[in-house]
Amino acid sequence: MSAPVFLYLVLPLPILFVIHDVEEVIKQHCWVLSHRETLTKRFPRIKHVLNHLSQLDTKAFAFATFEELIVILLVTSYVLVQGPFATEIWTCIFMAFSIHLFIHLTQAILVKGYVPGVITSIFLLPYAIYGQHSIGLVMSTKEMIACGIAGIMFMILNLMFAHKFGIQISRIIDNRF
Repeated sequence: MSAPVFLYLVLPLPILFVIHDVEEVIKQHCWVLSHRETLTKRFPRIKHVLNHLSQLDTKAFAFATFEELIVILLVTSYVLVQGPFATEIWTCIFMAFSIHLFIHLTQAILVKGYVPGVITSIFLLPYAIYGQHSIGLVMSTKEMIACGIAGIMFMILNLMFAHKFGIQISRIIDNRF
């Protein structure tokens, strides 16, 4: 990986992830609670998702986000030490993050308004587009698609783990204090 790509693409990811997820941590719980009934009526198929997200209070969501940050920091560090398949692994994570930004935009369009994470998603779109363009210079379309699919699969599995982790840690802390 070239030095400019590393400097402009790899290193900023953890920082940009934090900036994006701070918006989500601050707004997610209150937003879900205040919009759950309306969204359930408009989109009955996502009722179970809204019920799950309602369980994630701000503290639990922050712990889940912290777990995801650890994953991003580990993958970024792995690129630093130039481990085997580091570029491919990082690309999977980057593609998942980029797709995550587009998901927020799609959600905002569907609900016809604000959703937690959409403001920072708009500001981070140029970074995601630049990143995908840069990756496209060194990977084939097939490889990018494969990394995107692998990244999404990992993101879904890790998100399930992170949410469960966040809820459990939050409950442990609540019971101790």
